[in-house]
Amino acid sequence: MEFRKEFHILEDDVIRLKIREKVEGNARELPFYYYGIYLKSLNKETGKISIRIGHNKHSYYNGNIGYEIYPEYRGKKYSLSACKLVMNVARAHGMTHLFITCAEENIASRKIIESLGAEYLETAVPPKDYVYYYEGMPAYRIYKVNL
Repeated sequence: MEFRKEFHILEDDVIRLKIREKVEGNARELPFYYYGIYLKSLNKETGKISIRIGHNKHSYYNGNIGYEIYPEYRGKKYSLSACKLVMNVARAHGMTHLFITCAEENIASRKIIESLGAEYLETAVPPKDYVYYYEGMPAYRIYKVNL
């Protein structure tokens, strides 16, 4: 996969995503773009997000998008805006759908994912051959969103 330079900065009216890192991936982990999420009015980092390009058996459980909003900035839907921005990166790489997951008890992420129009597929504990598996791992809600 070839990373594209036009995706170094993504923005809407409220937030700006600035590239932190581009990771090539390997046999188990997909290549991904990793961004800091900045509130434009403060020019301060409020969280982070990654978009993993492609699909493999691990991306079903790990999801193609991973995000975190720092506690003092939660509740303002910055992650929703960030997800919409990185979905454009996935489209440009020819992806037609994304898997997005969250821990079963993470109500805030569940609401964000459902706001993207994602379809709930199932709740499952990843299998032992999942790249990030650990004993006692919680169940994840798995969603699919068409691009």
